[in-house]
Amino acid sequence: MARADQSVVSMLGFDWNAIAFTASIWVLPVLFAITLHEAAHGWVAWRLGDDTARTLGRISLNPLRHIDPVGTVLIPAVLLFGSGGRMMFGFAKPVPVDFSRLRKPRRDMVLVAAAGPGSNILLAVISALLIHGSVLFDADIGRWIMHNLVNSVWINLLLAVFNMLPLPPLDGGRIAVGLLPPELARQLVRIERAGMIIILTALFILPWISGKIGFDLNIFRWLIGEPTAYLMDLVFSLTGVQ
Repeated sequence: MARADQSVVSMLGFDWNAIAFTASIWVLPVLFAITLHEAAHGWVAWRLGDDTARTLGRISLNPLRHIDPVGTVLIPAVLLFGSGGRMMFGFAKPVPVDFSRLRKPRRDMVLVAAAGPGSNILLAVISALLIHGSVLFDADIGRWIMHNLVNSVWINLLLAVFNMLPLPPLDGGRIAVGLLPPELARQLVRIERAGMIIILTALFILPWISGKIGFDLNIFRWLIGEPTAYLMDLVFSLTGVQ
């Protein structure tokens, strides 16, 4: 019976030990990253005059307050395991912000938007520093902790770079709207409804087309992957991680 079970698992191509280990070193980094990101938006908005997020309990370090079942759990899991850990995309429940209630809406919108990526960069640096402490544990636990922390550096920097793209509804789009002259800002706001379609097309459709025509159209690797890798090397260098 055991041999039959193993044959079925082999036929299906599942390595449950590898899957469980992969999940265990990604779940915590992702949850911490999105939780701090969203809570930072709400906290800064509250300090600048809008208590919408605070009233709804969204200034919280409880991940359950920010998880979207599809965007935070299902989509990242399917992509992570389907790609063998090479691809992951997801999103949390956006923190509600009433920009009209901010003391200086145009300026404060920039600060609220920047708080999310800023918190991710801070968490990436802290995670890199904590890697030094992984040697204090026995080999297996230390290796597991180190994997979590390395993944935390990667996912936080990835979120920061991705969200800083100047395209609404991403944080970088909000920042651009707040900094651009009014006429250009209005034109950028108009494409917000199409923003997610543009992102998904660039993330999934263009790489698929690339595989069909043999020409590299994966612009996200240039815009996100390479800058993230550079920042990761920089963070590790600054924190003394080899």
